[in-house]
Amino acid sequence: QVQLVESGGGLVQAGGSLRLSCVASGLTFSTYAMGWFRQVPGREREFVAAISWGGGSKYYIDSVKGRFTISRDNAKNTVYLQMNSLKPEDTGGYYCAAKFTLKSVRNWGTSDFGSWGQGTQVTVSS
Repeated sequence: QVQLVESGGGLVQAGGSLRLSCVASGLTFSTYAMGWFRQVPGREREFVAAISWGGGSKYYIDSVKGRFTISRDNAKNTVYLQMNSLKPEDTGGYYCAAKFTLKSVRNWGTSDFGSWGQGTQVTVSS
C-alpha cells in the first residue's frame, strides 16, 4: 500500500528555516501530485502547497508565498518543503499527501488526496 513518511520538523526561532521531506513508497510516484498540509489542535487541516507530477506546476496559499518552496525528486520518490522566514503562526503538524493526477495543481482540499503521512511537528517560537 501507499506509505508516506515525513521528516525534518523541529523547534526553530522566528525567522529561521526548516526543510521538510516526505518519502513515498507503494506508488508510481511520478504519476502523483503531492501536497503539504498543516494542522493545529482544534482547527481543520489547512492546505499549504502542492506540486504536480513533474514539478512544472506549483501552488501556494497566500500566507506562505515567497517564504516556502515545494519541490520534488522523482528519482528519490521524495517531496520537499523548504520553509524560510518562519513565523509563530506556521506552527503545527505538517502532513504530506498524494493525489493520483497528471493535471496542474490548484488549491485542493483534504478530500482531494487519497494518501497521507503521519506528520512531522513544526514549532516556531517568538
